[in-house]
Amino acid sequence: MNRLLTPPGELDLVRYPVDPRDPLRAWDAADEYAVRHLDGLDPAGAVLVFGDRWGALTTALAHLRPTLVTDSYLAREAAAENLRRAGAGDGVRLLTTRDAPPGVIDVLVVRVPKSLALLEDQLHRLAPAVHAGTVVVGTGMVKEIHTSTLELFERILGPTRTTLAERKARLILCTPDPALVRPANPWPRTHPLPGDVGVVSGLTVTNHAGVFSAERLDIGTRFLLQHLPARSGPEHVVDLGCGNGVVGLAAALGNPGAELTFVDESYQAVASAEATMAANAPATTARFVVGDGLAGQPPASVDLVLNNPPFHVHQSTGDATAWRMFTGARAALRPGGELWVVGNRHLGYHVKLRKLFGNCEVVAANPKFVILRAVRTGVLR
Repeated sequence: MNRLLTPPGELDLVRYPVDPRDPLRAWDAADEYAVRHLDGLDPAGAVLVFGDRWGALTTALAHLRPTLVTDSYLAREAAAENLRRAGAGDGVRLLTTRDAPPGVIDVLVVRVPKSLALLEDQLHRLAPAVHAGTVVVGTGMVKEIHTSTLELFERILGPTRTTLAERKARLILCTPDPALVRPANPWPRTHPLPGDVGVVSGLTVTNHAGVFSAERLDIGTRFLLQHLPARSGPEHVVDLGCGNGVVGLAAALGNPGAELTFVDESYQAVASAEATMAANAPATTARFVVGDGLAGQPPASVDLVLNNPPFHVHQSTGDATAWRMFTGARAALRPGGELWVVGNRHLGYHVKLRKLFGNCEVVAANPKFVILRAVRTGVLR
């Protein structure tokens, strides 16, 4: 059952992309708890929802004409679809974490994100719009709310407490203090790359809050950088799931004749990639796209796709995202085009790639990671 029971009635909610076979719900007990707590609220001014994962909170509060702020393209599309299904989209605004928030916020609802850094950055961005009378309610599962979470609310907004847990969910209740002296927002941050990663060794990359491995180069990407193919001449290269853009940067510096496209479903990630390229390869012809993988890329228009797919989505794990990335890459590649993937050995990506491409070669492997190469043959398997 994927229906969220709210005081006004049941909501039929979906995740995005919509897949009738998807067994995962588009809401959880934390969403339910917040909706019940906010029942009867009738604010005179602006309501803002931050971090809604699949649009459950935004849709349940649609009668209050809220503004949604999200870092996720998929969450934004899910919210739009769920509002459409509920016939409740009038007056609801859908913003990203890169947009300017409303000037005054009377109700702030925060779905606690997995990334503490993203929460820190967004509380800093929203704090100037919060006043003494603002109702601030955070919500999350017990395992998602830590002492460090509460300390962020205390340090940036004001006195904070939690409710008792209900069905393993908990609320965060914060009383804004206009006199609070807030520390400076530490995001975005930069860090230098190590000296053993080819053409990008020693360069500095930019990371906005919430981007994967924002403090240092992750070991999977490091392994891929050490084994990138030597290429030359005009070609179209895609850094798929680009994060801070370091892989695409390496491809651009390794082949100055290449045109680059950076794609991620995170607005923070794409902003990071754009800043990384501006600092290190400003002359490169590059596009920066927020979207669902290569869904919007014209067929047979790409020569090389470089990919380090995620296998965590919020608190769930699986290969659905990787599969969408692989199928999108196959459709976007020209005949003879290549997909290079780095992943944990235990994930078994070689099985999926052989099924999809009809071929898969191990380029390099170590005890933890494997780099795979699949070639678009033009024959559907």
